[in-house]
Amino acid sequence: MKPSRRGRSALPVRVLLATLTALSTLGMLGGCVPGSARGQEDTGAAASAGFDGKVSIAVPGWAGGQANAAVAAYVLEHQLGVPVELVDTDPDRAWDLLDSGEVHIVLEDWGASPDKQELYIRRRQTVVPAGELGPVGHVGWFVTGDYAVAHPEVRTWEGLAGRTGDFATAATGGRGRLLLGHPDDASFDRSLIDQLGLELTVVAAGSEEELIEALRTADRTGIPVLANWWQPHWLNSEITMTEVELPPYTPGCRTDPERVRCGYPDIPLRKYLNAEFAGTGGEAVEFLRAFRWSTEDQNEVARLIADKGLTPEGAAAQWVAANPEKTGFWIGRSAEQVLERMEAEAEAEPPAAHNVG
Repeated sequence: MKPSRRGRSALPVRVLLATLTALSTLGMLGGCVPGSARGQEDTGAAASAGFDGKVSIAVPGWAGGQANAAVAAYVLEHQLGVPVELVDTDPDRAWDLLDSGEVHIVLEDWGASPDKQELYIRRRQTVVPAGELGPVGHVGWFVTGDYAVAHPEVRTWEGLAGRTGDFATAATGGRGRLLLGHPDDASFDRSLIDQLGLELTVVAAGSEEELIEALRTADRTGIPVLANWWQPHWLNSEITMTEVELPPYTPGCRTDPERVRCGYPDIPLRKYLNAEFAGTGGEAVEFLRAFRWSTEDQNEVARLIADKGLTPEGAAAQWVAANPEKTGFWIGRSAEQVLERMEAEAEAEPPAAHNVG
């Protein structure tokens, strides 16, 4: 299963920010039909690439999305005997590829393209929902280590207001630091800080990797860090993170990006299929519709890929071997049959490892 590279994706936090921007403009959240898309020119159904027996899976740029694709691809190829192509793409472009049939399945959609959902699902009917993936996407403010145990008041933004100095650095003076990954992720947080009157300064670590290192250092040294962080993420199984309760999200509370007074919504992560493939893909489609796992499952595979250096296929094989019951449930087989298939394949010829991207 060779990945076809079409550019790398944004981090989940940036995808969620795009979701919030789109939904704030439309005044809705979730599965409501966005009115803005109704004004688009309907050019008719796209010419489908068809299904030639090989399943094309969209792969986003973050580790959790790679974990989904790795396990799905492994089960398709090694349990069902269905060849797979992995297509690296960003979440918005994935909708166009679903429409054309160049991609058959998106396994983790955060809802950032409601206009394309309207166009391709409701109008062209070239894309169909395939159910929820299992994990719920969420972004928020988190405090590292045991700081929240010693200072439980910081579990709410009101309590945090009195302890922002504990998160100050030389660069922020007496103001506390809110650390995030990429500078592009800061727009809503700066406005929220202003509206809540908090003595905080937003500081970008520079990348997800640098943010992870800062969080690990804070957990190891006990020096607290306040960070913009998200779930699901494999690091959450390694270090202690306590969320600060922000004002609850309500539809429309982020309509004006200069006057944001609410936190982030929970977004159930969803799957989508190319419509033609959904009707002709047989047991591959049955499996992809049934494919649903927990945040902990996804985090474990993502950790093996991003932190432990396993190839995506190697990480998927390790997870399937440890979870034959879950795998068997997806494909209508017993745990024993799943393991027997793995053993028979290993005896015949060890599979070559392929990297998702």
